[in-house]
Amino acid sequence: MKNKYTSAIISLCLSAALAGCATTKEQTPAEATPAANDYPTRDRVEYVLNCVAQHGGLTYITQYACGCKIDKIAEKMTFKEFEDAKTFTYLSKGQTGDAGGVFRDPAQSKDLRKRLKEAEASAEKSCFVK
Repeated sequence: MKNKYTSAIISLCLSAALAGCATTKEQTPAEATPAANDYPTRDRVEYVLNCVAQHGGLTYITQYACGCKIDKIAEKMTFKEFEDAKTFTYLSKGQTGDAGGVFRDPAQSKDLRKRLKEAEASAEKSCFVK
């Protein structure tokens, strides 16, 4: 009797395991969903702290609004685009003439800086109550 029940239980468990494996669809890399949040926490915090400083200091309202602002920007730009746009903006302001032109004049620089400016303006309207 012991062998009869043992083999029945093993067969039942094996059947359940195989049925579970057969119904699970494997996800290919092309089907994998992209990360909705690719902004590192450190960079979000840095953005919020700078934003809070620009809006008069730390209050519940500025902290919430600045957190909202980076979230809205993240909806419009990937982190790589955001980071590149910030870099182009910073370096194009630091140099005048031909030295700054390397960062200011390329089409990629102009496009990313424009997109960042538009994303920040839109986020500012959405997140700050005036």
